[in-house]
Order: sequence, then C-alpha cells, then structure tokens
Amino acid sequence: MAPTREEAWALVEEWVQSESLRKHLLGVEAAMVAYAGKWGEDQEMYAVTGLLHDLDYERYPDLDSGHPRKALELFEERGYPQELIDAVAGHASFLGVPRETQMAKTLFAVDELSGFIAACALVRPTGIDGLTPKSVKKKLKQPSFAAGVNRDEVRQGAEELGVDFDEHVAFVIGAMEERADELGLAVTSA
Repeated sequence: MAPTREEAWALVEEWVQSESLRKHLLGVEAAMVAYAGKWGEDQEMYAVTGLLHDLDYERYPDLDSGHPRKALELFEERGYPQELIDAVAGHASFLGVPRETQMAKTLFAVDELSGFIAACALVRPTGIDGLTPKSVKKKLKQPSFAAGVNRDEVRQGAEELGVDFDEHVAFVIGAMEERADELGLAVTSA
C-alpha cells in the first residue's frame, strides 16, 4: 500500500538532513501534483513519488551501488505499489528501467527540470516570480550554470512525456511558483 503524504514526509525528515535536497523533493512534488491534477491522476500517489524519489541520495550517493537502490529496497520491504517503485527506478536512467507509466514519465520529466528552475530562480532578485521559459532555456545553454543538471535528460523528459518543451517549462515554473515560499524561491528583499 502506498504511504500517505504525511508518512512520506516523515521518511524524508528521517533520511534527508540537507535543506537543499528537501527543497528539491518538495519542488518535484509540486510539479508531480500539478501534472496529476492536469491528467486526472492520483495526486497523492504522484506527491509521495515526487517526495521519495531521492530519499537515499544523501546517505548513499554512490550511483554504482547506492542511490536509488537503497530506497527501492526500502519501498519493496514496505510493500509500496509497484508503480511507485518503477517510477523511482526509472528516474535513474543508469538503471535501465523503462519508464512505462504516465507517473514514471512525469517524474523523469520534472526531476532535473525542477532543480534547474530552482537554480534559475535563486540567482534572480525576483526569485521565481516572472521567470519565463525563455530565460530558463537561455541558462540551459550555459554549461557552467547548474553544471550538475543533465541537459539531455531535461529535453528527453519533455519528449517522453509528449509535451511541448516551452509549455512544459512554463507548467513546472507555475507549479513551483505556487509554493515559492516553501521552496525558498520567493522574492528576496534587498
């Protein structure tokens, strides 16, 4: 059975100490919930999948033996739905797990992008307010900016989801903007 949103957040609090990683998980959750609403999918299932997708990243950052394998083991032990497990496995391209469900494709499409949008917002005096797809795309062309973000996966995510790239970027910005205060992306006073 899937955890509730509250149970998922309790796991995040137990496993994740980094404030920036917690904010990333909340940003992915915001985008997942928005897409679930758009498509009439289970918003709580999308929410917990977004919250839990990087659960073990801080404790087990080694991609060869750790993340996301340790979280996947935990989810299996707890009897979480296969759809959630497959989506979390699928967001890690290096595991080679196909993204077959709408939820798995959505997680992959919003994960790197939401992190990149947050990075863009953090360097603007107005935060996420007024951030446009055009300025996000401009930053994507600068390899040194948020260098850890895989640009190919950002584009591939939108393609797999079957959405126009600009519309996808705008949609994720909108979802994150609604939770700007919680994500630390609101206007900063000078």
